[in-house]
Amino acid sequence: MLADAKSKIIFLVEDNRGDIRLIQEALKTTAVQCQVIVARDGMEAMAYLRQDGDFAEAVRPDLILLDLNLPKKDGREVLAEIKADPALRHIPVVVLTTSRNEEDICKSYDLHVNCYISKSRNLAQLFKIVRGIQEFWLETATLPPPAPAVES
Repeated sequence: MLADAKSKIIFLVEDNRGDIRLIQEALKTTAVQCQVIVARDGMEAMAYLRQDGDFAEAVRPDLILLDLNLPKKDGREVLAEIKADPALRHIPVVVLTTSRNEEDICKSYDLHVNCYISKSRNLAQLFKIVRGIQEFWLETATLPPPAPAVES
Protein backbone atom coordinates (compact mmCIF):
# COMPACT_ATOMS: atom_id res chain seq x y z
CA MET A 1 0.00 0.00 0.00
CA LEU A 2 2.86 2.36 -0.64
CA ALA A 3 2.18 5.15 -3.09
CA ASP A 4 4.15 6.87 -5.80
CA ALA A 5 5.47 10.17 -4.40
CA LYS A 6 3.78 12.15 -7.21
CA SER A 7 0.37 10.57 -7.02
CA LYS A 8 -2.37 11.58 -4.62
CA ILE A 9 -3.98 8.96 -2.41
CA ILE A 10 -7.75 8.56 -2.38
CA PHE A 11 -9.04 6.28 0.34
CA LEU A 12 -12.35 4.80 -0.79
CA VAL A 13 -14.44 3.27 2.00
CA GLU A 14 -17.14 1.35 0.14
CA ASP A 15 -18.55 -2.17 0.40
CA ASN A 16 -20.39 -2.37 -2.93
CA ARG A 17 -18.08 -3.97 -5.54
CA GLY A 18 -19.95 -2.39 -8.44
CA ASP A 19 -19.65 1.09 -6.95
CA ILE A 20 -15.96 0.51 -6.22
CA ARG A 21 -15.34 -0.43 -9.86
CA LEU A 22 -17.33 2.54 -11.21
CA ILE A 23 -15.64 5.04 -8.90
CA GLN A 24 -12.20 3.69 -9.79
CA GLU A 25 -13.02 3.96 -13.51
CA ALA A 26 -14.26 7.53 -13.10
CA LEU A 27 -11.09 8.51 -11.23
CA LYS A 28 -8.98 7.23 -14.15
CA THR A 29 -10.63 9.67 -16.56
CA THR A 30 -9.00 12.84 -15.21
CA ALA A 31 -5.49 14.23 -15.52
CA VAL A 32 -4.98 14.01 -11.75
CA GLN A 33 -2.60 11.17 -10.91
CA CYS A 34 -3.98 9.24 -7.98
CA GLN A 35 -3.88 5.88 -6.33
CA VAL A 36 -7.12 4.47 -4.93
CA ILE A 37 -6.92 2.40 -1.78
CA VAL A 38 -10.11 0.57 -0.83
CA ALA A 39 -11.49 -0.51 2.54
CA ARG A 40 -14.71 -2.55 2.39
CA ASP A 41 -15.94 -1.96 5.94
CA GLY A 42 -15.64 0.57 8.73
CA MET A 43 -13.35 -1.54 10.92
CA GLU A 44 -10.86 -1.99 8.07
CA ALA A 45 -11.04 1.73 7.31
CA MET A 46 -10.14 2.75 10.85
CA ALA A 47 -7.38 0.12 11.09
CA TYR A 48 -5.85 1.52 7.89
CA LEU A 49 -6.14 5.15 8.99
CA ARG A 50 -4.66 4.41 12.41
CA GLN A 51 -1.94 2.22 10.88
CA ASP A 52 -2.94 -0.71 13.08
CA GLY A 53 -1.68 -4.28 12.59
CA ASP A 54 -1.29 -5.19 8.93
CA PHE A 55 -1.57 -1.50 8.05
CA ALA A 56 1.50 -0.32 9.99
CA GLU A 57 3.04 0.98 6.73
CA ALA A 58 -0.17 2.54 5.40
CA VAL A 59 0.15 5.85 3.60
CA ARG A 60 -1.94 8.78 4.84
CA PRO A 61 -4.61 9.55 2.24
CA ASP A 62 -5.11 12.98 0.71
CA LEU A 63 -8.87 12.46 0.48
CA ILE A 64 -11.41 10.03 1.95
CA LEU A 65 -14.54 9.01 0.02
CA LEU A 66 -16.85 7.46 2.59
CA ASP A 67 -20.06 5.50 2.16
CA LEU A 68 -22.42 5.67 5.14
CA ASN A 69 -23.90 2.19 4.86
CA LEU A 70 -21.02 -0.14 5.73
CA PRO A 71 -20.70 -3.49 7.48
CA LYS A 72 -18.99 -3.93 10.88
CA LYS A 73 -18.83 -0.19 11.64
CA ASP A 74 -21.04 2.20 9.72
CA GLY A 75 -19.82 5.32 7.97
CA ARG A 76 -21.31 7.63 10.58
CA GLU A 77 -19.14 6.02 13.26
CA VAL A 78 -16.10 6.13 10.98
CA LEU A 79 -16.68 9.84 10.28
CA ALA A 80 -17.06 10.60 14.00
CA GLU A 81 -13.79 8.78 14.79
CA ILE A 82 -11.87 10.49 11.99
CA LYS A 83 -13.00 13.96 13.00
CA ALA A 84 -12.31 13.27 16.71
CA ASP A 85 -8.72 12.15 16.04
CA PRO A 86 -6.18 15.04 15.92
CA ALA A 87 -3.98 13.03 13.53
CA LEU A 88 -6.82 12.42 11.06
CA ARG A 89 -9.30 15.29 11.39
CA HIS A 90 -7.70 17.46 8.71
CA ILE A 91 -8.01 14.82 5.99
CA PRO A 92 -10.96 15.92 3.85
CA VAL A 93 -13.87 13.49 4.02
CA VAL A 94 -16.51 13.41 1.31
CA VAL A 95 -19.54 11.28 2.09
CA LEU A 96 -20.53 9.60 -1.17
CA THR A 97 -23.62 7.52 -0.47
CA THR A 98 -27.01 6.49 -1.80
CA SER A 99 -28.74 8.04 1.21
CA ARG A 100 -30.72 11.20 0.59
CA ASN A 101 -32.09 11.06 4.14
CA GLU A 102 -32.15 14.52 5.71
CA GLU A 103 -31.11 13.09 9.08
CA ASP A 104 -28.01 11.46 7.49
CA ILE A 105 -27.11 14.73 5.77
CA CYS A 106 -27.51 16.83 8.93
CA LYS A 107 -25.70 14.30 11.13
CA SER A 108 -22.78 14.14 8.68
CA TYR A 109 -22.38 17.92 8.73
CA ASP A 110 -22.74 17.92 12.53
CA LEU A 111 -19.77 15.52 12.52
CA HIS A 112 -17.82 18.00 10.33
CA VAL A 113 -17.91 16.17 7.01
CA ASN A 114 -16.32 18.33 4.32
CA CYS A 115 -18.96 17.49 1.72
CA TYR A 116 -22.02 15.23 1.39
CA ILE A 117 -22.97 13.91 -2.04
CA SER A 118 -25.72 11.46 -2.92
CA LYS A 119 -24.60 8.91 -5.51
CA SER A 120 -26.37 9.07 -8.82
CA ARG A 121 -27.60 5.85 -10.40
CA ASN A 122 -27.01 7.53 -13.77
CA LEU A 123 -23.56 6.38 -14.91
CA ALA A 124 -22.64 9.60 -16.73
CA GLN A 125 -23.74 11.69 -13.75
CA LEU A 126 -21.79 9.49 -11.30
CA PHE A 127 -18.63 9.88 -13.42
CA LYS A 128 -19.16 13.66 -13.50
CA ILE A 129 -19.60 13.77 -9.71
CA VAL A 130 -16.50 11.66 -9.00
CA ARG A 131 -14.34 13.64 -11.44
CA GLY A 132 -15.56 16.88 -9.86
CA ILE A 133 -14.67 15.63 -6.38
CA GLN A 134 -11.22 14.56 -7.53
CA GLU A 135 -10.47 17.77 -9.41
CA PHE A 136 -11.69 20.06 -6.63
CA TRP A 137 -10.11 18.32 -3.64
CA LEU A 138 -6.83 17.24 -5.28
CA GLU A 139 -6.17 20.09 -7.74
CA THR A 140 -8.04 23.20 -6.62
CA ALA A 141 -8.30 23.12 -2.82
CA THR A 142 -5.29 23.92 -0.66
CA LEU A 143 -5.08 21.26 2.03
CA PRO A 144 -3.21 21.35 5.34
CA PRO A 145 -0.06 19.27 5.77
CA PRO A 146 -0.35 15.99 7.68
CA ALA A 147 -0.60 16.36 11.44
CA PRO A 148 2.60 15.44 13.28
CA ALA A 149 2.68 11.94 14.71
CA VAL A 150 1.52 11.75 18.30
CA GLU A 151 3.70 9.66 20.60
CA SER A 152 1.69 7.31 22.79
